[in-house]
Amino acid sequence: MSATVTHLLRYPVKSMGGHALKRSALTAKGIPGDRAWTLKDEERGGIKGGKRFPQLLSMRASFTSEPTAQVVSPEVQITLEDGRSISSSDPRVNETLSAAVEAPVSLWPLLPADQLEHYLRPPMEEGVDPEAYFREVFARTEDEPLPDLAAFPEELFIYESSPGTYFDAFPLLLMSQASLQHFEQAMIAQGEGSRFDVRRFRPNIVVETAEHGFPENDWVGRRGQIGSAVIKVEIECPRCVMTTHGFSDLPKDPKIMRHLVKENGGNLGVYLSIEQPGEIAVGDSINWLD
Repeated sequence: MSATVTHLLRYPVKSMGGHALKRSALTAKGIPGDRAWTLKDEERGGIKGGKRFPQLLSMRASFTSEPTAQVVSPEVQITLEDGRSISSSDPRVNETLSAAVEAPVSLWPLLPADQLEHYLRPPMEEGVDPEAYFREVFARTEDEPLPDLAAFPEELFIYESSPGTYFDAFPLLLMSQASLQHFEQAMIAQGEGSRFDVRRFRPNIVVETAEHGFPENDWVGRRGQIGSAVIKVEIECPRCVMTTHGFSDLPKDPKIMRHLVKENGGNLGVYLSIEQPGEIAVGDSINWLD
């Protein structure tokens, strides 16, 4: 069954709003400029996003120039929730962002992969129950199963992200419109107002297909060509508390996770890796190679 790319999306700063692209290169590290910047938590340590600082979801970021192989994290202009704007090059940027998230933070570009200390995951705070911690992160109730994290790269238990990147797990996240429509229809059928808006789920690639339900689940393990790039579908994406946060015109909504768990094991979308770099564009189809 064919699938056609309807949206390409890039997020210059981890957990902030991004923007649509009509076409893009795909490198081994995904879309150039995607998650090119991040915040570090100067109080608790580590690279942190919307799970720790939900205020970031109400901010937007855009580049003042396009990324290049030499400049992977060009200057970004950040628009705060109240409409104020500040550049990553402004000496007050850390002070401004710290005030906005009500905690001491610093803004960082991508550092080389060999600077391992930058990417280290801080130790869990003393006295914290690991299961309670993960239930909070993944917004799961006591009677809901936690995600199986064994499918994730082992380095993510040591580092906040794969060194040299600020991705949660893999370079690309793909979702089908069918999955979103499935949830929207379930909401209508149950008379609930939850909005499965694509902005909650921050995909890089959205595809349209004639299939229904969760077609991308069946693509795990498959290889496909999009444009001139070759991708591999790695794993389903287990969703976290970020999807339930309120921002912009979207209200805080814990029911989002209840439905994700009930309908699809808490997953939505699939992670991709890039086997062969190339270029992709809106309108391209996935041609499966297996």
